[in-house]
Amino acid sequence: MFGLSGEKLLILGLIAVFILGPNRLPYYSQQLAKFIKSAKRMADNAKGQLESEIGQEVDWKKLDPRQYDPRRIIRDALAEDINLNSTAKPASKPVQKLAPGEAAPFDNEAT
Repeated sequence: MFGLSGEKLLILGLIAVFILGPNRLPYYSQQLAKFIKSAKRMADNAKGQLESEIGQEVDWKKLDPRQYDPRRIIRDALAEDINLNSTAKPASKPVQKLAPGEAAPFDNEAT
């Protein structure tokens, strides 16, 4: 969570004990617990409101952005493009190469 390991949390706790002192530490611990509970409650309410507005149960696993692998998406798109090109009919006219500065001839034929 946030890149914090157990050791770092312990160090943060010790720093809090020294800064706050034993008199104020219980009060701030309660305030932190209340904040975490209210944040969890807000997240649960938002999730419930979203589900009620959509009208059906949401499959959160389908909406997880971590399931999309960009490499797989690109590979599938390229494979699809290759399959489309292999089944397409070849061009009826060869492509003309133009010299630098030369204008392309106007073609009235519909392709």
